[in-house]
Amino acid sequence: MKFGLTRRGPSGLSRWDPFEEIKQTQEHLNQLFREIPPFGGWLEGKSIAPLMDIKEKGDNVMVTIDLPGVDKKDIDVSVKDNIIEISAECKKESESEDEGYTQRERTYRHFSRSAVLPSNVTDEGAKAKLENGVLTITLPKTKAEEKPKIMIE
Repeated sequence: MKFGLTRRGPSGLSRWDPFEEIKQTQEHLNQLFREIPPFGGWLEGKSIAPLMDIKEKGDNVMVTIDLPGVDKKDIDVSVKDNIIEISAECKKESESEDEGYTQRERTYRHFSRSAVLPSNVTDEGAKAKLENGVLTITLPKTKAEEKPKIMIE
């Protein structure tokens, strides 16, 4: 007769395997660390992709993108080959003094986003407006060039 530790599980009694227990614990820890951002989200220098809407309105393509806390001088917008690229930096410094202790904090965030536009556009006559953390860009559409057809003999 063999003696050993047994465990009661949903399927009844089974032989306890300590290595299987360690393997399951490791899998639970791996799952936990996959769900938590590295360093608890303390790294402020990461790049994020803000929300962006693109729609055609008459003879224009309207691009709206959320850039909260960003100054208009820190935003770069470019259009090339029907792709719009928007990038921005948000830098903040704060200092507080309490009971003789001084605390200084600096944060830096880089916003970046690019997308393919639904129509051919030109940057001539384009308008951009930043209001309440929302950047709205209006790009005039261009006429699509007709490609010459080659006749087959």
